[in-house]
Order: sequence, then structure tokens, then C-alpha cells
Amino acid sequence: MLVSRKAAGTLVLGGALAATLGSFLYPAMIGVQKVSSAPERVIATPETGPLTEADRDFVVEVRAAGLWEYPVGQTALRKGTTKAVRTAGEHMVDGHASLDAACRNVAGQLDITLPNQPSPQQQGFVATLNADSGKQFDTDMATIVRAADGRLLSTIASVRTTTRNSLVRSLADQANGTVLDHIAVLEKTGVVDFGQVLVQETTAPTLPAQDLTPPPPIAGQPQVVLTSPVTSTLSPSPSAG
Repeated sequence: MLVSRKAAGTLVLGGALAATLGSFLYPAMIGVQKVSSAPERVIATPETGPLTEADRDFVVEVRAAGLWEYPVGQTALRKGTTKAVRTAGEHMVDGHASLDAACRNVAGQLDITLPNQPSPQQQGFVATLNADSGKQFDTDMATIVRAADGRLLSTIASVRTTTRNSLVRSLADQANGTVLDHIAVLEKTGVVDFGQVLVQETTAPTLPAQDLTPPPPIAGQPQVVLTSPVTSTLSPSPSAG
């Protein structure tokens, strides 16, 4: 995790502020390409509707997506060689800041523990893009994030049509809009390698399950919070908490 400074009770991750952890449910194994072994099993019955393993895993997946795409968006703002790439970076930063607020709000109400780091696979994406430069960065960033968002969009659709929990349904609605926006701006860069995207979206994962699963937070560790830049030009979602 890239932590730029530490203060009393806070962590900062590339401009991300921190709060205190205080929830309980966490999946044993998940991943953008892995479904729960018992997705329909009800694990809690809050007033907002039954909460299943698939619902819980979805909330964690939304959080993990932001934890790697947000810093990649910041990198695109610095390293993107075209205005279109930098615009995509801006949308990723602002979109995930707003979506992260909603995700943390939902998780808090449903007692779902959220990770503070993305999965090892997602950390690998960040490392690759940090090492890239020039046009190679533009192409790799647009292609990697576009492929990941395509897979996430399928997960959102599945959860949105099956969940019986109103909070999860609302989060899926916001995630759908955010991810569709990111897909659109990435495609407008003109550098997405659609052949590679198709391969990544249709090939079964070969990595161990633990590489697809964000690690649970360390006990007592402050919760990383993704924040919108002061100069943000995008309007935050009204459902953001």
C-alpha cells in the first residue's frame, strides 16, 4: 500500500483519508473472477433485507476495485500523455471516491468488514502501471482497467438482479453508473487494446484464489478512505455517504 503519511488515527493513501474500522463480516475467499461457493446462502437478516454471501462479496469487490483504480487514476493524471487519458484518470479518481463513500456507508450498516488493500492481482496491475511510461502507460492503463471494469460490470448486473437487500441494490445502482462512465471514458482514449480486453474477460483465471482476494484489514488498523480532490469537476453522487 502506498502510504504518504501517518497521523494520529489516520492514514493517507495517495490523498486518501482514514477512519476507524468497526465491522465484522469478511469473506474467506473472493475475487473479481471468482464466485462464492454458496452465493445464495443468507448470512444475516437486517431490516433492509436478507444478506447473502454474494451480496457481502460484492460490497468487498466494489471496495477493492476502488483501492487500486483510484491510485491508477491519480497516476494517469500525472503520466497520461493525452488529454483523453488524463480525463479518464480524473473520472476514475472522482468516481471511486464517491463510490467508496457509498460502499463504506453500506458496509457500516450491514457489519461488513472492508479491506484496506486490493488483491495481490490488483496490486500487480498497479505495479505494472507505475513502471510504465509514455504511450505504453496510456495503452496499458486503458486496456487493464477496461478489462477489469468489464468483468466488474457483469458482477454488478448479477448482484443487482438477485439481491433482496435494498442497501446492496442501491450500491449496485451507483456502481453500475460509475463503472459504465469509466468504461466510456477509457474507450474514448482511443488506445484500448480490445483484443486483449476480450482475452482477459473471457479466459478463466489461472491464479490461486488467494491472489484474487483482497487481504482482510489488520486489527486496529485505520480504514483508508478515498477522497475527491478539492478541484474535482465531477458532481458527487447524492447517495454517497
